[in-house]
Amino acid sequence: MENTLGFGHFLSNAGGIQITLLAIMCIMSGGTWYLIFTKGVRTFVAQRKSAEFLKAFWQAPSLDAVARRLSDEGVNDAFSHLVHHGFTAVEQHTAGREALGLVDAGTPDEFLTRALRRAIEQDKSRLEYGQTFLATVASSAPFVGLFGTVWGIYGALMAIGMSGQGTLDKVAGPVGEALIMTATGLAVAIPAAISYNAFARANRNTLAALNSFAHDVFTFLSIGLKTAPQADDVASTSRRILARVAAQANQ
Repeated sequence: MENTLGFGHFLSNAGGIQITLLAIMCIMSGGTWYLIFTKGVRTFVAQRKSAEFLKAFWQAPSLDAVARRLSDEGVNDAFSHLVHHGFTAVEQHTAGREALGLVDAGTPDEFLTRALRRAIEQDKSRLEYGQTFLATVASSAPFVGLFGTVWGIYGALMAIGMSGQGTLDKVAGPVGEALIMTATGLAVAIPAAISYNAFARANRNTLAALNSFAHDVFTFLSIGLKTAPQADDVASTSRRILARVAAQANQ
């Protein structure tokens, strides 16, 4: 006997609400896998570049060596971005100009602290890109599928009641097809939940390491802000970094 039930039969007999819910879940699934791929590649590359920069930073004989690496490699990870912000703050406070606004107010240590904190917040915002979407899909997709199942069962029972045929073979097929919506919702939600947790853990580790590194950067640069002749060395290094980065941007 030919089997007329299945996913194809379900699609051909689905109503407008169920088709709409399936389209929504397809969009959720597409966005989830896009973020999984792009964020996965980006996280892998960023972790590798961060490890290379930290190794080079701690092995550098001087700040000028760090400046040369930044000019050659560019600012392409969270840790080099943090160092670049620190050098920029040093250059601004050693340029000999008076404070022009609230952003320039405070002691050199306070100004440097704010600059490093802004860099961390910017990197945190970049790391959390797409996290809200993944969390929304993981929490809502099962309920979207469940709503489709409930609606499908309601329609199936109404059709069976109107036909007057309540045998098991007449009930099991339509109800089983309606459960496809629940399965689809779970298939969409599970990858989103797993990827969200994986990216959240990677972000926590990166931010923890970044905050720890910020204390070391603050120590190095705050000494340069307060002590001569190190202040001139840090300031000149900062100017060279900014000049090289600007030259690369104009090329």
